[in-house]
Amino acid sequence: MCDDDIHVGLVYDPKVSRRMFGVLTAAAAGGVATGAYAADVVEKDVEVKTADGIADSVLFHPAGKGTWPAVLIWTDIAGLRPAFREMGRRLAGQGYVVLVPNPFYRSVKGVVATPGFDFSNPTDRARVMGYRGAMTNAGIDSDAQAYVAFLDAQPQTSKKKKVGVQGYCMGGPLSFRTAAAVPGRIGAVGSFHGGGLTTKNPDSPHLLIPKTNAGYLVAVAQNDDKAQPDSKDILKAAFAEAKKTATVEVYPAAHGWCVKGSQVYNEAEAERAWAELSKLYKAKL
Repeated sequence: MCDDDIHVGLVYDPKVSRRMFGVLTAAAAGGVATGAYAADVVEKDVEVKTADGIADSVLFHPAGKGTWPAVLIWTDIAGLRPAFREMGRRLAGQGYVVLVPNPFYRSVKGVVATPGFDFSNPTDRARVMGYRGAMTNAGIDSDAQAYVAFLDAQPQTSKKKKVGVQGYCMGGPLSFRTAAAVPGRIGAVGSFHGGGLTTKNPDSPHLLIPKTNAGYLVAVAQNDDKAQPDSKDILKAAFAEAKKTATVEVYPAAHGWCVKGSQVYNEAEAERAWAELSKLYKAKL
């Protein structure tokens, strides 16, 4: 679950800045693998049947004929919203079939972070933490299996390629769980300012690493590292013992830095993390 120092604050409908638009345009023109995405992407709202109901989700894939590796994106505590749609669109433009589900479908449909949503507001915070509390480990694992099965059922998905999963904040541990729930399909895991990756509980996400068959990128926020300085070492030791390929790095940015719309969004470090994720997917999927 998200830690108590998330500091997301107000969340708004993010737009690509003029400077970032120039970066993406230049990268696309030069064919640089910096995460630039093409405009020719198909986006559609879909419903995914799970053991506990129907998850409202959004699916992206490159336009035209062909098949591509699939990727599942777990959102942060503020749920499915424009920032994650943009993320899915961008990833699809790089050549992936992408599913971004509403993780809180058991409790609410549609956008959770409505205008004025502020995680630092006790009422907003209690509401979304209640949604998260309704997600049991068994339910998360079942959801993961349903989402991967949905991706595999798409004609655009290459079944010969492994599936990637990436998560933000609470989505970090959910990505670890996904890799363990569908070990035969998940080939790469990206966790960005993931909360609670290492705990003293018997269900700690890091204890699932031996059950997985994936390469990992774990991008840690500097304030999370300050709060739990031994977590990165626990992760590195777990990966080494399980003989998994993994990069665990503390970024000079605050918890929540990768997601547009948060008050701590750090464009430069978010782009660096995205570039590392792109390298992982290229190598493992």
